[in-house]
Amino acid sequence: MNTTLTKGANAPLPSPLCRVHLVAEGVPIDVCAVLLGFDGRVRSDEDLVFFHHPAQSGVELTGRTITADLAEVPTDVERIALVAALDREAGGAGSFSAGAMPRAEVECGGARLVFEPPPLTGGETAALLVEVYRRAGAWKVRAVGQGWATGLAGLATDFGVVVDDPGPAGPPARPAAAPAGPAPEPPRHVVLAKSGSGTLPLRGDDPGGTVTAALEWDGGSARRRSAGADLDLYALSVPRHQVTERGQRARASDLAVYYRMPGSLTEPPFIALDGDAREPGRETVTITRPDLQGYVLLCAYSAVENGVGSFRSYGARVTVTDPTGSTVTAPLFSTRAHAYWVAVALIDFTVPEGVRIEHVEQYSGRHVEARPTLYSHRTFRMGTGPVEFKTLPVEG
Repeated sequence: MNTTLTKGANAPLPSPLCRVHLVAEGVPIDVCAVLLGFDGRVRSDEDLVFFHHPAQSGVELTGRTITADLAEVPTDVERIALVAALDREAGGAGSFSAGAMPRAEVECGGARLVFEPPPLTGGETAALLVEVYRRAGAWKVRAVGQGWATGLAGLATDFGVVVDDPGPAGPPARPAAAPAGPAPEPPRHVVLAKSGSGTLPLRGDDPGGTVTAALEWDGGSARRRSAGADLDLYALSVPRHQVTERGQRARASDLAVYYRMPGSLTEPPFIALDGDAREPGRETVTITRPDLQGYVLLCAYSAVENGVGSFRSYGARVTVTDPTGSTVTAPLFSTRAHAYWVAVALIDFTVPEGVRIEHVEQYSGRHVEARPTLYSHRTFRMGTGPVEFKTLPVEG
């Protein structure tokens, strides 16, 4: 049986022995797998499976095919990321594009699942196509389609692999700086304290820049996951031309990107959501044209069907990434259990030193369904926006 996956979708794997073929039309690619623990990082550098290290803990690479014997994968490995990167040594120049995109074909127990990601538009040269992951004692596959402009080396570094230049036969490393210029800064990785802030080096006036913001959650305990763990990422935004200074009359913005309004990367608001994950995992918005962005407020909504539980109990957090691989992570600290909404982080594109991410963590009132409202001078209020249930929208 053949099944086509859309970005963000998942499917059960009916057999412990699975093969994932990564293919691309017209461009040479390297293929690798990354074994990740519950913290989203490798246990050691040995967890990067590529042609110089083709087997690890039940996962084996042959050509462009990854074979996973899931019964042999250690219990401290939560997911396996399957990655394609442009093969520079074989002439893979430029970046992935609409005419040169990799795809994933998963064969497992008689089932065949195919994922063709939407075109990448931010100069990406490496892409996490699908991930195989544990959920409630079983294995599933999720279509991801997230790209890295920093190549395989940048992707691996983000997962905790220490990347050295392996020479001509190895996977692509970061380009060396020109001899006369300054050495490139290494990626920054910041975890925000409560009410803290961090800055990504991307210039806010760069029309070609791209920022990705992901809501990630593991569902928490097995009991918490069984009760329900459907979270949704909302990106509320104010475009730069509508920004007002403090003291001027502020206006409420009605721009929102979420599962019913997935947005667009090529026209306003230049923000797009990758899909609706109905169970623990990740939802990601990509933000282009930073020169036209003012503020973006990242919020999470907990579906009514989840019942009572704090966002922290789901293991929820927001991570913002720029093309250099620098990240700012906004965790949650409160154990408040009766809120359907939390505003997690505010992205400010108007500051001169870069793109600033502020930890805001504010919650809606007890059982209040109305979403937050973002205003043109970067403030926001909880519980004042439209009311929209996951299954039935209601105008507020």
